[in-house]
Amino acid sequence: MIITRIFLVCLLLSFSIASPARAVTLLRDPDIEFGLRQLAAPILKAAGLSPTRMNILVIDDRRLNAFVIDRDNIFIHSGLLLKMKSPGMLQSVIAHEAAHIANGHLVRRPIALRNARTAAGIGSALAAIAGVASGNGQAAGAAALGAQNTAMRLFFAHTRAEESAADNAGVSYMIRAGIEPSGAIEVLDIFRGQEALSAARQDPYARSHPMSADRYRVVKRLVDANAGRGSTSRNADYWFWRVKGKLSAFKRAPKWTLTRKGESGFADVAFMREAIAQHRQSRMGQALNAIDKAIAMRPGDAYYLDLRGQILMENRRFPQAVASYSRAVNAAPNNALILGSYGRALLASGQDAKALNVLTKARARDGRDIRVMRDLGVAYARSGNRGMASLVTAERYALQGRLGDAAIHAQRASDLLPRGSGGWQRAQDLLSAAKAANRKRR
Repeated sequence: MIITRIFLVCLLLSFSIASPARAVTLLRDPDIEFGLRQLAAPILKAAGLSPTRMNILVIDDRRLNAFVIDRDNIFIHSGLLLKMKSPGMLQSVIAHEAAHIANGHLVRRPIALRNARTAAGIGSALAAIAGVASGNGQAAGAAALGAQNTAMRLFFAHTRAEESAADNAGVSYMIRAGIEPSGAIEVLDIFRGQEALSAARQDPYARSHPMSADRYRVVKRLVDANAGRGSTSRNADYWFWRVKGKLSAFKRAPKWTLTRKGESGFADVAFMREAIAQHRQSRMGQALNAIDKAIAMRPGDAYYLDLRGQILMENRRFPQAVASYSRAVNAAPNNALILGSYGRALLASGQDAKALNVLTKARARDGRDIRVMRDLGVAYARSGNRGMASLVTAERYALQGRLGDAAIHAQRASDLLPRGSGGWQRAQDLLSAAKAANRKRR
């Protein structure tokens, strides 16, 4: 499992009119992301969205939340994923977020956000004028706060309508996909009563997905009216427990995992969880024994081979790790995360030229992986191409929101790369972005 910090422009992640852009921590794991795709595919098809284009990404945050900010990515907090008790619950979360995309809410939200900002701005300006006229600064401050609250109510009045529409659409997608819709009401049950709590105690999901008693009743009636119209497939059940099982094995204490390793009912998942728990306790022999049992049950499983490579890599058994990752790449040749891990192992074992080729392929398939960009910079440096090493380092810093550091390396790349080349132009783009950000801060 790879932990990556990226700079993500997020709206509606906190109880404010406009949340600032902030860094979040992504948990990138090829097995988990593949499993989430399996669970999401029937929902996305029912919503008229492309399962191959859409990414379901996990944010390392134990608070309960899920959200979308564009048409290509659904983000789910690890805390919410671990809270789910069935594939239907998790699929209902995915269906709800897919509905926001399919129903065009992403287009309308910036308009509502601008309206809320305008209302708050006008109210604050009027409050300031009143304060000056009366000489009462406290009254002006109170009036300005009232304006902010009015603006927030204006904004959430819009999003409550969106939430109801997404509820209805999400349940309809589940029914259309042949999935029992009761998971939708089970998820809402988790958040009932949240609005009575102070903002500091609410989960982000309750703040970004405002819920009313009427909304709950409507969903309950819709679910009850369609009870029994779907079922949980064994494929969905398997991938739900494999995703949750792997995530919990990395996030929970090893002892906790070992006492619950077989709770899914799938023997290979139990061996996988045991392998992770043993690995986290530095018991390489037991870890390899367990993952080999899982592989024996699912020969050629790219994701179990990837985990085997990770165990060997983190125990500095680089040649053996290369062999395991090579088998994983043969089984899933287009998986960017597995390619990145293979390239990292090649780099560690001194196969620099081959590592550069593999890491370039990984970067081309997924430009979000910070570790691939770091390793690619090392591979370019070892090959003597200092210009490209500086460029990918600059791009890595930019992705992390460190525009000052990005500008330093982009300038170095600009000086080293042939003027007018593709790499040189990318360096110019980064320099322009950094300058624009500096002007905005001033």
